Amino acid sequence: MMPTCPLCASADTAFYHRDARRDYHRCERCTLVFVPPAFRLAPEEERAVYDQHQNSPDDPGYRRFLGRLFEPLHARLEPGARGLDFGAGPGPTLSVMFEEAGYPMAIYDPFYAHDPSVLERNYDFITATEVAEHLFSPGKELARLVDRLRPGGWLGLMTKRVTDHAAFTCWHYILDPTHVSFFSEATFRWLADELELNVEFPAADVVLLQRR
Repeated sequence: MMPTCPLCASADTAFYHRDARRDYHRCERCTLVFVPPAFRLAPEEERAVYDQHQNSPDDPGYRRFLGRLFEPLHARLEPGARGLDFGAGPGPTLSVMFEEAGYPMAIYDPFYAHDPSVLERNYDFITATEVAEHLFSPGKELARLVDRLRPGGWLGLMTKRVTDHAAFTCWHYILDPTHVSFFSEATFRWLADELELNVEFPAADVVLLQRR
């Protein structure tokens, strides 16, 4: 039996690729490529990978990297807009960049800033950088974030996108064992239609989704 898609819950999925460690399947409905549950890491194994990250607001290179999302999103925000950085990781940095620009920020991370109360508030914008590819249940998690946006609010995501099968088979992005959900532009367009969002692609690894 083929696994159910973790984004749209469709049973219409098909084998897509196999490497030395894992299988990958593709949803025929929303086009998400995903790793079946049997190949996911346990929580303690997942955290051990994240504990190795050395990201910091003091790293100019990391700030430049995050600037690919910060700049286009910043340009679309009203002064004083309130935001949430979801999946902030062990060294929150994007939230610092927005706070420096005058935007009050909350942060949430299931391993490093686990405060469920911040997910009960409403925001003018929510960011998730290098997070979507880690989500076991992206349909549930992304819908929950959109539900926390005020009308006209923005969800800004950074994640590298699937382009075609040939590129996927030799893609460095699938080598990270914590990466389990892989989106294409078509996947994000499906998501935008499903959740009634406007969608823009300001960079190859950036998508901006606006609540209508």
